[in-house]
Amino acid sequence: MAGITGRLIKRVSRTSVAYGHDVAMAALSFPLALYLRLGEDLAVQVSDEMLLGGTIAFAAIAAIVFRAMGLYRGIWRYASTNDLWAIVRAVSVAVIVFVATLFLATRLQGLPRSTPAINWLLLIFLLGGPRFVYRVFKDRHLGNLLDEGTPRVPVLLVGAGDQAEAFIRAVGRDGSAPYRIVGVVDTKDHRVGRRIHGMDVLGDVDAIPAVVQKLERRGKRPQRLIVTKTKIEPDKLRALLDVAERLGMTLGQLPRLTEFRATDAAAIGKLEPTPIPIEDLLGRPRRVLDREAMRALVAGRRVLVTGAGGTIGGELARQIAAFGPGTLALIDHSEYALYSIDLEIARAHPGLGRETVLADMRDRARVEQALAALRPELVFHAAALKHVPMVEANPEEGVLTNVVGTRNLADACRRHAVAAMVLISTDKAVDPTSVMGATKRLAECYCQALDRLERARAGGTRFVTVRFGNVLGSSGSVVPLFQRQIAEGGPLTVTHPEAVRYFMTVREAVELVIEASALGAAEPAEPAVDGSGRILVLDMGEPVRVVDLARQMVRLAGLTPDKDVKIVFTGLRPGEKLSEVLLHAAEELQPTRYPGILFAMPRATDHAVLARALDELADAASQRRGARTLDLLRRLVPEYRPDGDRVRLAAAAAR
Repeated sequence: MAGITGRLIKRVSRTSVAYGHDVAMAALSFPLALYLRLGEDLAVQVSDEMLLGGTIAFAAIAAIVFRAMGLYRGIWRYASTNDLWAIVRAVSVAVIVFVATLFLATRLQGLPRSTPAINWLLLIFLLGGPRFVYRVFKDRHLGNLLDEGTPRVPVLLVGAGDQAEAFIRAVGRDGSAPYRIVGVVDTKDHRVGRRIHGMDVLGDVDAIPAVVQKLERRGKRPQRLIVTKTKIEPDKLRALLDVAERLGMTLGQLPRLTEFRATDAAAIGKLEPTPIPIEDLLGRPRRVLDREAMRALVAGRRVLVTGAGGTIGGELARQIAAFGPGTLALIDHSEYALYSIDLEIARAHPGLGRETVLADMRDRARVEQALAALRPELVFHAAALKHVPMVEANPEEGVLTNVVGTRNLADACRRHAVAAMVLISTDKAVDPTSVMGATKRLAECYCQALDRLERARAGGTRFVTVRFGNVLGSSGSVVPLFQRQIAEGGPLTVTHPEAVRYFMTVREAVELVIEASALGAAEPAEPAVDGSGRILVLDMGEPVRVVDLARQMVRLAGLTPDKDVKIVFTGLRPGEKLSEVLLHAAEELQPTRYPGILFAMPRATDHAVLARALDELADAASQRRGARTLDLLRRLVPEYRPDGDRVRLAAAAAR
């Protein structure tokens, strides 16, 4: 568990470490450049004042230039030629500014004229070398260094026949192929130990767990199983699916070579793009979960899901239904969305008792009526307004849904003796720059305050807050947008070349939410300041540059980025950040017994004081007093900085 905590802490401070490294290398490069130019004569030809003053001046100039040009935001794990060009640009500006400054101060007296050129080359090496060495160390090979920063998806092939041979050959020829083959397993023992185009047949299908473990030790853990055989019995395919699930992998199958899609002139404009496996965009396998604990949380209990017609709420409903609850109640304000998810659950689990409630969480009386009738034991609250620019343009609606709606539900849960309520939160609640993030932070605060209050009474309701980042494939995410743009031939619109986000698939996020809920709801219920109101934070893995995600999607569609499909940068939208974080600086991390889930110790909030403030905020929002609503929001969430990154980037561009 300490290792998980360490990884997340390192991730939070990684940009600071990279920035410190770059400035230290700049300070080292100046005296080293002089030594390379003058050798043993350095002490004779260069005064101590010049050496010390030049070192400090160059380091200070480099620090300012690197920060202004955003050099330290690069992800070392994906260091590429793009990062090298960024280094060259930043170092060039730093050297030019330094030489100009030194000329004005000393007319370059005592400085050999070739020193700036040596310093330029040396600093590029000192900054770029460690980045690429780190990437080679993580990848265990040199193959990805010349790509555009997007890693290929490592795959393990099932089947060592003609189709596997053709696929290996095709991937080997295509330098922009989105997949990287790490090995082959076969259904026949006699092929084990042989090679196909340099690729080893590592074992039979029964040995897949051992093969994956062996590849993981080599730093080549596969993320996806690809079945190359065109004829495979359904029971064997189900067995492979079970193995893939157990190992945190996904399963795919190559199409038959004889399968063609008939088209005519009228249908050409209607062709769908190649389906993109969402899991392949993350570059990492799914985690292995404690399904028994998840089943124990849900099985036989009355469970309620709000926002059940949305992406997260719908996936919660599907997975909860599979764990066998006593009854499953679904709430949503959209009639069609509620009808659709209810129909889907009915088909998949015809014997499950279901209830559907058409309701708006803002309507306090309706929420009270629903909980009194349904008597849920466990409530998952996914209903929220989540689209940052939309909420930014309609702040009162964001307050009424995300804050007032959450308060209505939480208060009703207390009154109707719900065992536990789980709030689905977001990384945008940390140091928010948007109304959406600020309202979700207030929702967190209210649930945290209630959890601390309920600890003091026997049988009190537990309030569990689970925070995670962006969900791939959700209705408001960039993935559906990029899919539409690829289908239309481009261009793909990305807000900023350095925009970075944490991503999870919908399925993985909801699995971890249920596992985290089992953990949070199972905590001892006795009052304890150190144990109540804690936020469960999901480890989202490595952050991903949005432009890299766009290029990966183009490649997975069988096209070439920047050639077949252009990528254009549109600028940050209102309320958007350049990069997200999962933790506030004041939140102390604690490990849990589950990999990928951590406790964040909250900042204490008094329930009575917060309740009075929320009354005032709700009154302003319901009267559509926009300026008053935003002013109260800023007072209640002191870390809220509206449009922080957009303002900073605009100021930098103006300079």
